[in-house]
Amino acid sequence: MVTLIHTLADHSDDVNYCAFSSSCLATCSLDKTIRVYSLNNFDELPYSPLRGHTYAVHCCCFSPSGHLLASCSTDGTTVVWDARDGRMLAVLEQPSGSPVRVCRFSPDSTYLVSGAADGSVVLWNSQSLKLCRSGNVKDGSLVACAFSPSGSFFVTGSSCGDLTIWDDKMRCLYNEKAHDLGVTCCDISSQPVSDGEHGLGYFQMASCGQDNQIKLWFILFADSSGVELKYKHTLSGHSAPVLACAFSYDGHTVVSGSVDKCVIIHETSTGNTLYTLSQHTRYVTTCAFAPDSPFLATGSMDKTVNIWQCDLKQPCAGNTVENDSKVSVEDWSEDDVSTWLCAQDLEDLVGLFKMNNVDGKKLLNLTKESLAHELKIEPLGLRRRVAQGVADLRMRTSRVSVSVPDEFLCPITRELLREPVIAADGYSYEKEAMENWISTKRRSSPMTNLPLPSLVLTPNRTLKMAISRWLETQQR
Repeated sequence: MVTLIHTLADHSDDVNYCAFSSSCLATCSLDKTIRVYSLNNFDELPYSPLRGHTYAVHCCCFSPSGHLLASCSTDGTTVVWDARDGRMLAVLEQPSGSPVRVCRFSPDSTYLVSGAADGSVVLWNSQSLKLCRSGNVKDGSLVACAFSPSGSFFVTGSSCGDLTIWDDKMRCLYNEKAHDLGVTCCDISSQPVSDGEHGLGYFQMASCGQDNQIKLWFILFADSSGVELKYKHTLSGHSAPVLACAFSYDGHTVVSGSVDKCVIIHETSTGNTLYTLSQHTRYVTTCAFAPDSPFLATGSMDKTVNIWQCDLKQPCAGNTVENDSKVSVEDWSEDDVSTWLCAQDLEDLVGLFKMNNVDGKKLLNLTKESLAHELKIEPLGLRRRVAQGVADLRMRTSRVSVSVPDEFLCPITRELLREPVIAADGYSYEKEAMENWISTKRRSSPMTNLPLPSLVLTPNRTLKMAISRWLETQQR
C-alpha cells in the first residue's frame, strides 16, 4: 500500500531535488532556496529556508551522519551547511565557474563530489572542505552521481549518455554509453548483492534518461578484469523522458519520476510495475526513499513535494493511485471522491460519503465541524485525517494553473523575463543575468555549454510584448 500523507507547497518555483537524512527531509528549487523539514510531522525547521545561492539550486544531499547538508547551484558553487542549525560552513567554488548540477557525500563522509555543466567533476575533502582532485567527463554536462556503499568508487552520468566509474583517486575505471539521448539520474543500491554460485560480490545500479528508459545494471569487481558494468534489464512504464530514479533502502524496489507526470515503483528482481502514482500536475523531477522510515518523497515542476507512506512488503502488481488533478476537484463526481478516499487509505468512509452525496464541491467545503455533526464521524483521529486531506486538496486547487509559460522564464534565473535579450546562441535571457554571466569571463552558452561566437545581446522586443499581453490577461 502506498498512501499520500502530506503535500509540501512552500517553494515558489520548480522543485529540483529532495533528500532524506534519518530525521529530516531537504528540498531545493529554482527559487534559489533549500527548505528543511522534520520527519516527525513534516513541519519546516526554524532555520529554514536556507538562502545563499544567487541562482537556481539543482541538488542537495545530507552527509551520512545527517550533520552536514550540501547544495549546488547555477551560480557555480556548492554550499555546505550545518544541518543542525542552518549555519553556512563553506562556499566551494567550482574551479571552472560552471553551473553545478549534482553533489554527493561519500558513505564514509570522507569526500564530497560536485559535478558541473562543463563536464568537470571535483572531489572535495569533507573535513577540511578543500579541493582534493578534479577530472572531466569526455563529453557533455555532468548531471548525475552515485557512490558505492563502500565508498571505494562512484559513478557519474552525463548529458551525452555516458556512465563513468571512478575510484577515489579520480581514475576512470570504466565508461559505458548507457542512454542514447543522455543520462538524467543514477543511483546505486546501498545493499551489495552476493552471488552464491560464483562467490562474487556486486552492486545494483539504476540509471534513467531522455530515452524514456530506466536501466538496471550490475557493477562487478574481478581481480583480472577490474571493474565491469553489466546490463540486467530495462524497466518500462513511462511514456516520456525519465528524470529521476532511486532505490529503496533494501534494494528490492526502484522508484522513478518522469516528464509524463507519473511516479512508478518497480520491483527490481522482476522489473514488474508495483504502483503508479499520478498526483503531480507537471514533470516529476526528483524522488527519494527515506533510509530509516517508510517514506517516499516526490518533487515536481508543480512546485510541490508529495510525501507518501509505503508498505511494500506485500505489493500488488499494477496498483494505480489515480490522478486527482486530471479533473478539477470541484468537478469530481461521487465516484471520484470514493477513489480519492481509497487513495488516502480511508476506504471505510466510502459508503458514508456516498450516502451523503459528497461530490467534489461538497468535499472542498467539509470542515472538522461538518465531519463531526453532519457526517457523524466520531473518531477524532479519523476526522483529522480527512480534514488534512481536504486541506491539501484546497491547497492544490488554489494553485491551479497560473504557472508562467516556460518560454517567458529566463533559463539562468528561472524568473519571469523583464528585459529579455537574445544571445548569440539563439536563446533569450534576462539582460542583467546574461551580462553577469558574461562578466565572469564565461564565453559559453548557459543552455548548450558551447562557445558563444559573439557577446552581443539584442533586445527581444517581440517576446517582451508577448509577456506584457500575458500579464494583462492574468490581471483581469
